[in-house]
Amino acid sequence: MRTLATLQDPDSGSIHFDGIDLLQQKSRIRSLLGYLPQEFGVYPRTSAFALLDHIAMLKGCTDAKTRQDSVNAMLCRVNLYQFRKQAVESFSGGMKRRFGIAQALLGNPRLLIIDEPTAGLDPGERHRFCDLLHSTAQQAVVILSTHIIHDVQQLCPCMAIIHEGRVLYSGSTSAAVDSLQGRIWKKQIPREQLPHYQSRLQVISTRLMPGSIQVHAFADAQPDPGFEPCDPDLETFFFSRIPQTA
Repeated sequence: MRTLATLQDPDSGSIHFDGIDLLQQKSRIRSLLGYLPQEFGVYPRTSAFALLDHIAMLKGCTDAKTRQDSVNAMLCRVNLYQFRKQAVESFSGGMKRRFGIAQALLGNPRLLIIDEPTAGLDPGERHRFCDLLHSTAQQAVVILSTHIIHDVQQLCPCMAIIHEGRVLYSGSTSAAVDSLQGRIWKKQIPREQLPHYQSRLQVISTRLMPGSIQVHAFADAQPDPGFEPCDPDLETFFFSRIPQTA
């Protein structure tokens, strides 16, 4: 993601976006880019409006009236307009995250890169942000990185799973879930029996229950008496691809 955001060069390979050589034409891609890293720094004693106004100017919006209208509209979109005169250092973690989203969306970017977009957001803010990303994705390519599988399922038609520097899956989210239909089984067992099942079956995940443990196993047919078919979801697919020792 840092490479796509032109912050570092790759060891090898090439990247093209809409006919632009990203490695050779960094200035061109930066004019089309919105970027929100996981750790987003701000000038702490500057007001939200003044800081967004400054960022909008850096992005090339030189007309003061146009810039003011764009900044106010963006503050409304991320539910920060009523706090526009407050210093960003006074914001909560979730408010700072929303401010970061606002600066990334300034200038109507055609390529939006966001790392852990819903970190620190409450359920209402997450819902609002998902709606915002859905509308943005109608006019831009959106790349996001997250450990929250629900966000992937809700937002992403395509995904990749990366583990220890290797791409374990790349493709459609719906196709990933469909590939497990009829192949996920569950059974509730005493906890002391878990090693026995792990040695004999492909156990992809476990869930602690009162006095027992629920085992989820991957198999083309019922692996053992007592196992029931289980509807897969994206979390199940993730566990089926990530080694259990991870």
